[in-house]
Amino acid sequence: MATTDDGYMRFFPFEEPYDHQQEAMGTIYDALDEGRDVLFEGACGTGKTLASLVPALEHARETGKTVVITTNVHQQMRQFVEDARAITDQERLRAVVFRGKGSMCHIDVDYEECQALRDTTRDLVEVESDIAELEQREGELLSDGQAGSSEAMEARNAVVEELRDLQDEREEIETERSTCDHYYRNLTVDTSEFYAWLFDDVRTPDDVYEYAHQQGLCGYELLKEGMDGVDLVVCNYHHLLDPTIREQFFNWIGRDPEDIIAVFDEAHNVESAARDHARRTLTENTLDQALEELDSEEDARTDAAANVIETFRDALVEAYEDSFGFGGREAVDEHWDDITIANDDRKDDLTLAFLQGYTGPGFHEELDHALALGRDLDARYQEAFKEGDLDTRKECQTLQAAGFISDWLDETDETGQYPVVSVRRDESTDDVYGRAELYTCIPEQVTRDLFSDLHAAVLMSATLRPFDVTENVVGVEDPVTMAYGAQFPEERRRTYAVDGPALFSSERDDPQTQQRIARTLEDIVRFTPGNTLVFCPSYSEAERYHDMTAVSATRYLDEPGTQARDLREAFTDGDDGVLYTSLWGTLGEGVSYDGDDARTVVVVGVPYPHLDDRMDAVQDAYDVAFGDDEDDAGWRYAVEIPTIRKTRQALGRVVRSPDDFGARILLDKRYTEAAEMEMHDYAVRGTFPPGERREMVDIGPEKLKFAMLNFYQDMDAYDGPPPKP
Repeated sequence: MATTDDGYMRFFPFEEPYDHQQEAMGTIYDALDEGRDVLFEGACGTGKTLASLVPALEHARETGKTVVITTNVHQQMRQFVEDARAITDQERLRAVVFRGKGSMCHIDVDYEECQALRDTTRDLVEVESDIAELEQREGELLSDGQAGSSEAMEARNAVVEELRDLQDEREEIETERSTCDHYYRNLTVDTSEFYAWLFDDVRTPDDVYEYAHQQGLCGYELLKEGMDGVDLVVCNYHHLLDPTIREQFFNWIGRDPEDIIAVFDEAHNVESAARDHARRTLTENTLDQALEELDSEEDARTDAAANVIETFRDALVEAYEDSFGFGGREAVDEHWDDITIANDDRKDDLTLAFLQGYTGPGFHEELDHALALGRDLDARYQEAFKEGDLDTRKECQTLQAAGFISDWLDETDETGQYPVVSVRRDESTDDVYGRAELYTCIPEQVTRDLFSDLHAAVLMSATLRPFDVTENVVGVEDPVTMAYGAQFPEERRRTYAVDGPALFSSERDDPQTQQRIARTLEDIVRFTPGNTLVFCPSYSEAERYHDMTAVSATRYLDEPGTQARDLREAFTDGDDGVLYTSLWGTLGEGVSYDGDDARTVVVVGVPYPHLDDRMDAVQDAYDVAFGDDEDDAGWRYAVEIPTIRKTRQALGRVVRSPDDFGARILLDKRYTEAAEMEMHDYAVRGTFPPGERREMVDIGPEKLKFAMLNFYQDMDAYDGPPPKP
């Protein structure tokens, strides 16, 4: 086991680590030395970030590697920057905080247009460089000629002719082709001052954007060019989870995958994030645009490409039109709504409609023609934009359509690939249109290659257990595992499992059940000396109990599709409020409610996600993949464990420091110990880690207010006389 004398302590920015933090650093350092991945669960206060980052930086320094720390939570990105700044104050680091191009571009163009602009700008700079060299050569030859050298004068005439051609080319680029002024300055001015500034501290993307803007530079491209061989990169999940972006990203760093140590924060989210990055879609609008594109082309392959694309387009329309019952089309709104097309005993409805509607020499042959034509058209559009014939870089719809159709017909039979059709209404035209989607059920199909290619990865979270499930789901092989529970004084927190109604979906509309829950929530809010957070199974349930509870506290309601930041700030600015939200919203994790920001947190019911066709497909895929290992693997992997992880994340929003205190309340009898015996098939207490189960206090709803009163009196939390029970 490593000790405080180990070299990695030079990267620890504080006086000394906690005992458990020291132990974790030693374990991680040894694992990295062996090239093994780490699954690291640590409750709030564990110091997970530094415990992971410090040994990773030391191992990387010793072996010539780069550490990449990544998250999908904006607040954590800011925390990483603060930690990196603290480290670099003590031990100098070359660190880069990287963000997507879209948020750093000064002229707001997409990636393809940016690529074409950069190509043309480089052409211009190269021509100008050649002109400068020839002008110097022409001057030298003129001097020699004036000194009497006829050979020099003859050579000068040839140089002047070449110079005129290059000047004409420069004029043509400047007047007829598109370039980027910011990137032009990157290529033509001394940027050493920028890099000296960049590595003098740990700069945020906003810092880089502002500095570059003032200097007329492209900060995004400067970052890319300055990342080669840096010690640390802070980035978003998609830089690692998207295979195409990942390859480019590693090229920018100048490292092969085996020279990367990746640290994933909030790693319980890797499963859903990988699934999102793997999903592929094709809309009816893109199919129509591809057909319009082909209609204007004169190419021997056009008819074949149009035939296969139009057949798929018609099959898509047939699939969703056949699903509409009476009034179904009229009920479609502006949100994508899934339609069931999968079948247990045969191919999906869209594929069947395509196969039945297709006529021709063979769709594989025609798809090959469509793909080849699409690639040619895409190359032509690239060149046209580069040459200035197009103002914007045109996307090849034929290539997009043909590529997706090829994947659809090849992959819908593969395990874990679930076919989906969705519909929505275009608000501008009031037309209904469809979308086909390939949905990846098992993220391990996306992440296994990543983890096997990296030197090692540390996956850290406050809710990563059960480790065997994480290991299976994301494809981590033979990891080192470790878990540290709550580090703050146990006497300063209470976790109550309330023997209230079991809020099954079938019971949620029962007026008596609703009244019991509302009255219990009223007691909770009344006896909380400060703010109360209420997490419900859905936004509609949050709205219901927001409306039903009669409390003197200020009520706040989080609603779907709205910016939650302003709501949270209003809530935390007060000291007697209650905020109702969905457990599956944005306020359940990655957001701290420190001290007086929130004293009590409540989870109402066991907030399982909406069980739709996609979730059924995920369960089926997990049953196939892991059913031999345990019964009900699909339900456990896909539904129960993610739900309990979200619940644990919500409970962790309060009690965020050793001096903090608060109550965490699970309002549903399925959390109680008695439920393990009385309703075993529905009880969920056993899914929590042992240490967290030990702290749960079973209590009846009528006694909860007395327990809260006693706890908060012990904490001397009431400013005046406590409420009367």
